[in-house]
Amino acid sequence: MAKENLTKLYVELPQHWAIGGESFWAEELDDDLYKIRNVPFYAYGLNFYDIVRATADSPDHKPEIQEVVEPSGHQTLRIIFEKDVERQRQVELLDNLGKHKATYERADGINVAIDIEPEGSYEDVYDQLQEWEDVGLLSFETCEAREIGSFDDLLEEE
Repeated sequence: MAKENLTKLYVELPQHWAIGGESFWAEELDDDLYKIRNVPFYAYGLNFYDIVRATADSPDHKPEIQEVVEPSGHQTLRIIFEKDVERQRQVELLDNLGKHKATYERADGINVAIDIEPEGSYEDVYDQLQEWEDVGLLSFETCEAREIGSFDDLLEEE
């Protein structure tokens, strides 16, 4: 992606269960606006092609996402395959989602982010993932904002 002259953006996630922050590739537009160019793996309330406002505290820092200015209409789901699901079987399952205008990006061998285009069927992808979860192939989560004004997970109650 770097060949496309993209910029790295950042969002802090201090309450997230897995990570303290996430970086994104983005196309620089103007006036601190950027178009996200990859599927989020950890942040909530951000999606592929969303236009966001991001600013940097100094020239040597990545711009930090402040807000979504224009939602793209894309939606995100994230899955974690069970460790015994072989890579070829994962690919078969993921490729099956293409009929609903869903594509995917891998973080590693079991963590996958699903992007559903605006013309796609979020409900059909959700239902299919639920079926696969019910038979023990994977677990998944939805990725809408958990808290207004934040891209972070909710603070766990003790």
